[in-house]
Amino acid sequence: MQQTTITLKVCEETKRQMMDFFIDLKREKTPPYAVFQAKDGDTVVTLYESGKAVFQGKDADLASAFWIETEKINNGSAVTTDSREKEKKKVEKILPIRINSIGSDEVGTGDYFGPVVVTASYVSKDNIDFLLDLKVKDSKKLSDEQIIQIVPKIIQRIPYQTFVLKNKEYNLRKSENMNMNQMKAILHNKVLYELKSKNYPYQYIVVDQFEPAASYYKHIHASTKKVNDIFFLTKAEDQCLSVACSSLISRYIFLKEMNSLSKEIGMNLPKGAGPMVDEVAKKVVEKYGKEKLNEIAKLNFKNTDKILSNI
Repeated sequence: MQQTTITLKVCEETKRQMMDFFIDLKREKTPPYAVFQAKDGDTVVTLYESGKAVFQGKDADLASAFWIETEKINNGSAVTTDSREKEKKKVEKILPIRINSIGSDEVGTGDYFGPVVVTASYVSKDNIDFLLDLKVKDSKKLSDEQIIQIVPKIIQRIPYQTFVLKNKEYNLRKSENMNMNQMKAILHNKVLYELKSKNYPYQYIVVDQFEPAASYYKHIHASTKKVNDIFFLTKAEDQCLSVACSSLISRYIFLKEMNSLSKEIGMNLPKGAGPMVDEVAKKVVEKYGKEKLNEIAKLNFKNTDKILSNI
């Protein structure tokens, strides 16, 4: 893989944060006028007294992305030799037009019952008319019944990768103090990496932005398999068909999982996290015991306290 060099000018606050972050990765020897030099995966990071930070290696894009975003936060803007910001403005204008793209989206994060489902899809220009005919671009307007009808047609034609985070594993991760955005970032990275590894000729990888890019990259920093050429866009479903496809496929799989759990429990498990959810959950606890919630629900939701306090 080609070696890349990215140079970033950082302020004093970012310098301080970089020194703290790389404290355990520093090399013993440093170049002249350097505060430190460190090895971050396959990238060598050098911070100079002048505030110049240099990232060199095949993962320089990824290693620098977090610090570019951090500098924006600390200083209002980042001066960098990287052209990602120009490209981002460009892609925002291109997305409604016909492009080859990989996009990811998730469902289930706001539902007390059921898993979190994350999907990445690849949409080529050749499949755009097919998806538009199915009204995929209006995915948020589609009912669950319509989704159940059209998604089987989509998955026969559109390459995709899905990961289902079951409730037991979700609750285990929460018990280890992993927050929802951390889980989402790790799962998005997982499905994007697996789909990207199949070498489809994509032009852009797009994720519906659920937090700042800097935080996203921080969450996946420890992963050995990372996707680093992501464009984070708000309301990406409306701009990118691969994101819209991923949303629909995730919803379809979530509905199937909910149907399976409902059959297992012997009662219909409602979606969302409202009063009806509390009523059904109380019946589940009365019939199976509170331990059953660990298998079918997200225990960190406030619903759990309300349910158990009235048992």
